[in-house]
Amino acid sequence: MKYKIKLPDGTAQFIQITSAYFKSWHVWMVKFEDGRAAMLFKMGSEWMQRNEDFLEFPVVREIGSLIDKIIVKRKIAF
Repeated sequence: MKYKIKLPDGTAQFIQITSAYFKSWHVWMVKFEDGRAAMLFKMGSEWMQRNEDFLEFPVVREIGSLIDKIIVKRKIAF
């Protein structure tokens, strides 16, 4: 699904978020309008990205917060 997110630098962007499983990890693929993509995962309460991804920590935290809200809404809906 596509979501509009306000990044920490004040810009707004549309991102596409999909979830999948990689080995035993639940991961979220985030694709930006310019074609870049990153894989995020959660360890405890902290959001992380793969080593080869490009996002700065405040951006990872902001996108992770959005994913947490999506998860809560899905759990309430079922």
